[in-house]
Amino acid sequence: MKYLLVTLIVMFSGIVNAEDTSIDSDSILVTVILKHQQDKSLTELQAIQDKNEFWQSFPPEGMQIESWYVAMGLGQVITLRVSPKDLRTLNLAVEKSAWGSFTTEFYPTYEFQGIAKKIKASKAEPK
Repeated sequence: MKYLLVTLIVMFSGIVNAEDTSIDSDSILVTVILKHQQDKSLTELQAIQDKNEFWQSFPPEGMQIESWYVAMGLGQVITLRVSPKDLRTLNLAVEKSAWGSFTTEFYPTYEFQGIAKKIKASKAEPK
């Protein structure tokens, strides 16, 4: 019975780990959402950004912009490629330059498009 249990665990772990989910990179993706302070006018927001030197400070040097969109009604959605050792630098840059004109949210992010295509293709196959 003990050997049967061990065999089943080994077989099951092989199924679970069949797809490689590791990230082979020295960087991670972080999505930063900058929500506009809606109680302020655009002129007021721009004045705060100028005072805080937002455009000179964000994103910090060495961080690659993967995408930067404006989502109407939400704000700016920015995905950055960042070295894990630079997360604190990113956080401080946002605290010093974005606060006052934006509320902020941070989300660890990963590329899913290729995975979604594989899932979609596998679901389209006749059974």
